[in-house]
Amino acid sequence: MIKVVLFDFMGTCLDWHTSIIQALPASLSDDKKSTFALHYRQAYFDFNAKRLSEGQAVLDFDETQRRVLDSYLVQHSDTKHLFSSDVKAQLIAAWHHQSAWPEVSVALQRLKDNGLEIYVYANGSTRLQLDLVKFAGLRFDMLFSSELLGCYKPAPESYAKVMRLLQVEPEECVMVAAHAYDLRGAKAAGMKTVYIYRWTDDIREDQEIVREENDAYLLDMRDLSRVVAAL
Repeated sequence: MIKVVLFDFMGTCLDWHTSIIQALPASLSDDKKSTFALHYRQAYFDFNAKRLSEGQAVLDFDETQRRVLDSYLVQHSDTKHLFSSDVKAQLIAAWHHQSAWPEVSVALQRLKDNGLEIYVYANGSTRLQLDLVKFAGLRFDMLFSSELLGCYKPAPESYAKVMRLLQVEPEECVMVAAHAYDLRGAKAAGMKTVYIYRWTDDIREDQEIVREENDAYLLDMRDLSRVVAAL
């Protein structure tokens, strides 16, 4: 019955962490760079969640990152002086250049070989997604961004809108993500869900709970095509 596999993008398919730490000030230690990146990323999720809860319109990805970064630096005055306007611009630009996790390209091709349609379905902007697929060398049938859909995941209308555009029923869809909130929204919409554990994401989630919530829980995508076939 499965016809469509929808993928969250950053974190799930792409290693954002490496790109971001490379753009951080060289004077920071490797540990501080990693910690900064992880919490900066979480601040982005919190920002989107707040806008969604308040019913605010989708904001451009780069503008979102600028606001999140400025707000985050206010709370971390010990490192704020390291972030000149040039460093900030470099950091925002780094989100547009991310490599895929090693197994992703092959995993996507196996799904396509099995006759499945594959789509990016992620919060962010269309320009961001175009830059990322080009940089990472990945091929999808379509890119669905929150900007394009006009709403953030995990809003119910976001899942409903993408299924309506694809002309599929919930039971014909699988959502693949490294974010529990995303899959909770997909499951509520009637989709099957596959969680991909990435150490860079869901830093606040209890992984045992996440494992129980989803139809499948994987440590990478190497076995994804078999798991989707079994669903």
